[in-house]
Amino acid sequence: MRVLVQRVSSASVSVDGQVVGAIRPQGQGLLAFVGVTHSDDVDKARRLAEKLWNLRILADERSAADVNAPVLVVSQFTLYADTAKGRRPSWNAAAPGVAAEPLVAAFADALRGLGARVETGVFGANMHVELINDGPVTVFLEL
Repeated sequence: MRVLVQRVSSASVSVDGQVVGAIRPQGQGLLAFVGVTHSDDVDKARRLAEKLWNLRILADERSAADVNAPVLVVSQFTLYADTAKGRRPSWNAAAPGVAAEPLVAAFADALRGLGARVETGVFGANMHVELINDGPVTVFLEL
């Protein structure tokens, strides 16, 4: 499982022109793009959620847990693109939707269990993501 997290001052995700998830924190929040591979499981989703929640990338070296920052979770199978050969990425390392969808949901649920206010995109949909990256701060997490 991979998470590309961005510190944001606002973020939203839309499907077919309708906003399906949005965060507009008073201070900062996190946008988490989540990719799943074949060997991932619920335990890894929980551990990554805890790592994200406690990661000190907000102002004054604080974490989302410290300031109760909201998190927008968006599934992103392209985090497992293999571009080593040719010009067309391979998606073989990305788990199929039937395996990935429950793990992205488990990641979001684990964040909620830690006390986070979580918004999400729609798994498998063509989503439009809008964000204002604060910093910019972008961090890649993987276990």
